[in-house]
Order: sequence, then C-alpha cells, then structure tokens
Amino acid sequence: MSHNFKDRVVVVTGAAIGFGRAISQAFVAGGARVYGCDIRQDELNTLHEQLGVLATRVDLTDRAAAAAWIAQVEADAGQAVDVLVNNAGGVAGQSNVPIEEVSDAAWDAVIEINLGAAMALSRACARGMKTKGAGAIVNVASGAALKASLTGVQAYCAAKHGLLGLTRQLAQELGPFGVRVNAVAPGFVRTNAATERQWAGYSQERQAAIIDAIALRRLGRAEDIANAVAFLASDEASFISGEILSVNGGSR
Repeated sequence: MSHNFKDRVVVVTGAAIGFGRAISQAFVAGGARVYGCDIRQDELNTLHEQLGVLATRVDLTDRAAAAAWIAQVEADAGQAVDVLVNNAGGVAGQSNVPIEEVSDAAWDAVIEINLGAAMALSRACARGMKTKGAGAIVNVASGAALKASLTGVQAYCAAKHGLLGLTRQLAQELGPFGVRVNAVAPGFVRTNAATERQWAGYSQERQAAIIDAIALRRLGRAEDIANAVAFLASDEASFISGEILSVNGGSR
C-alpha cells in the first residue's frame, strides 16, 4: 500500500535493516524525502544507494547527537520534520538472565535505545511541528508493550511499556498543535540476526505453538509493520491519535 507523502520530510530511526528499512521504503514509495539513521554504516550506505534515503550514522543513546541530527535534517530540508518514526530499539545484544544478575549497564543500554531515544527525538522535533501546526510521530513498540516479552529481557519489556506511556502523553500534549502521536505494536517478526537467533533458540514445538496462537497462522513480515506505520502517518489517519495499533495477525 502506498500513501501520498509527496513533499513530506520523514525521519526514520534504525533505518538500515528490518522494520526500519521496510518503513523507509514505504515512505519513499509515497514520494517522501526520507532521512534515516542507524549505527550500521555499511547497511546505511546500501540504503542510500538502493532507496535514495539520506542516511546518517547516529548513536541515539547520545541524546545530544540525536538532537543535532534532527537540527541537521531541518537545516538540509529547509523545513520542520513532518513525520518522525521512532523505530530504533531492540535488546542490545542481550538475552534473558535472572533479574538478580542484570547489571545497571545492561539495563540502561536497553532503556536508552528503546525509550530514551524516542523521547530525545520527539523533543527535538516538537518545536518545529508545533510551529508548523502539523506533524505525526509514530513509535514502533512491540507486543511486549502489552504483556510479558518473548525475549525475557526485563528492560526491553519495561521500555516498550514506557513507550506506550510516552505515546499517550505526547498525544495529549501535542494534539492542540495539530500533531498526532501513535504507536504500532508488532507481533513476532523475523527481520534480522537477533530475531533469527531468537527463533532458532526455540524448539520446534515452541515455534509451532507460537504460530498456532496467531489467528492468521503465520509470522508477520517487515512490510506488514511498515504498512501500519505509513497508515498512521498518513492523512487517512488524520483523526487518530494516542492509539496503539497491534499488528500481530490476531495473536492471543
């Protein structure tokens, strides 16, 4: 599905692979001028070469660097950001360990990339969107924002729950200025090395049980998530704000 984003400036974080790449592609197809960031330089180069995304390496755990990137985008585009997609996240290479073994550094790393970065980027875009009187922020959360996480990583589950709180609060704060804020909560999707390792770590019985618990009897695809994000950012969703859209095939 392609929505009309002609002349819109769209920012996508974690754009190099997985959801981020598919989301970037959806906005490019809609005619947007897409700016993407990630920490994977080689994949960013490929993103630019193949899709024309204006890609920059940014470590979003550095909030000052995140804000500087938004300022750079606005200067380059000559206008405020129209759409911000807070997609960057993940478990930061971690796996489940008992809570008593979780270090402060491990906890902080996951919270920062999943929640801290979304706050910093939303803060950086807010002034321009408010002045313009329009804008859309779409946060990519997770099914782990609504229940316990399949990853077992406590900080990931907590951060994604927090992202829903940020979504709802910013929808109320920014709504009077014409800015909409929503979130997408994907089900399990095999999109990158981390999710492939997670899937491979399950027994065949566990894999079958996960699929059997999905009404559509399949795992999601990155394009499924990208379509939902594009819809929430589009004019077709102009009266939708503060909502959490589960994209999980009818998972129970």
